[in-house]
Amino acid sequence: MPLVSESTHPLVKQKLAMLRAADTPPSVFRQLVRSLATILGVEATASLPTRPTVVRTPLGDAPGVELDGPVAIVPILRAGLGMADGLLDLIPEAQVWHIGLFRDEATLKPTEYYNKLPSRCQARCALVVDPMLATGGSAVRACEILRNSGVPSLTFVCLIAAPEGIARLSGAMPDVPIVAGAIDERLTDIGFIYPGLGDAGDRQFATG
Repeated sequence: MPLVSESTHPLVKQKLAMLRAADTPPSVFRQLVRSLATILGVEATASLPTRPTVVRTPLGDAPGVELDGPVAIVPILRAGLGMADGLLDLIPEAQVWHIGLFRDEATLKPTEYYNKLPSRCQARCALVVDPMLATGGSAVRACEILRNSGVPSLTFVCLIAAPEGIARLSGAMPDVPIVAGAIDERLTDIGFIYPGLGDAGDRQFATG
């Protein structure tokens, strides 16, 4: 997988256009976030390790594969919650861990306020999810937390990314693939992605 991947799937492009629209209500916005996460999750999990298995069909034995080790889904709170549901539709047996980070609007730096990881992180890989990769501060901090907890393989999945956020995450974590629905033009002076879609958390949960 390329370390930075922008989806070319037509359904991703269609759903992102609906997601961006200012008049999309929260109920529809949440549905779009969930379905986009599922589609992007297919792309993000293309390299998951597997091991061979054999299954019994009504007519005989057939070769197959199963995932080689547990997978963790790690939403960055709170906006990442809607994406976690979409990935669970794809990998229902995955573990779900939570990391809470908020961005100081004055400094644009992430502050950790919640961390709910297992006492022993045994997942072989983790999918870190946040709708927006803007400045990259929260993404880097979440990946640092997971790396320090012993997770060997990480992939970051977002709906929209800014070049500045990609550069920051790739610089700090050069071996972490980034899967994005779209890569937008730039950040604004206040750290929002342009043209983006506004605040993904507020738009999901009607708190704007």
